[in-house]
Amino acid sequence: MKKKLVIFDLDGTLLDTLTDLAASTNHALRTLGYPQHPLDPYRHFVGNGIDKLFERALPAEARTPDNVARMREAFVPHYMEHSHDATAPYAGIASLLAGLAEAGVMTAVASNKFHAGALAVVDEYFHDAGFAAVIGLRDGHQPKPDAGIVHDIMSICRTPSAADVLYAGDTPVDIQTARNAGVPVAAVTWGFRSRAELEAARPDHIVDTPDELLRLALGL
Repeated sequence: MKKKLVIFDLDGTLLDTLTDLAASTNHALRTLGYPQHPLDPYRHFVGNGIDKLFERALPAEARTPDNVARMREAFVPHYMEHSHDATAPYAGIASLLAGLAEAGVMTAVASNKFHAGALAVVDEYFHDAGFAAVIGLRDGHQPKPDAGIVHDIMSICRTPSAADVLYAGDTPVDIQTARNAGVPVAAVTWGFRSRAELEAARPDHIVDTPDELLRLALGL
């Protein structure tokens, strides 16, 4: 069945942001005088919002609310300046979004990236994509896997039926978000987590390419 709305995670699903996220987090760690990390551990540091990213990146004995706040102060301006240094859409994403638009399927973004950062990178890389909604992690709102962000997007898009929605993401957090919202979910294997990790989270679908996701959304 063709979907009316596809909701995308952002980091690891539409955009490969890992290098820039790691660089800005390492900048914040360096500013605070803590050890930095190579790129690969950041695959598991990200996914639950930047405060959780900072907690995971900090040494265990330094994971205090004060240090998380200091990390944020150092991270945000650096990331806003450098969020495009190495970031790029994954291969095939432009064609996926164009195909959905041509078929009359609405699209939206639901991200745990801080809201201003989500808006900035979407404007940078997808300014003509025509997303019906772009929502990042907002003050006073719970991060994914809380279902509120999905319900907010469904309300904005006037898509009350879960059967008309497909959620696409690259982490177990995304799979749980969709499950909490009661909507079908497709896990994408080109993002930050392994196929085995995604399979263990039991999504409704696993897709290996954007074209496969397009065909799934169109019911082909």
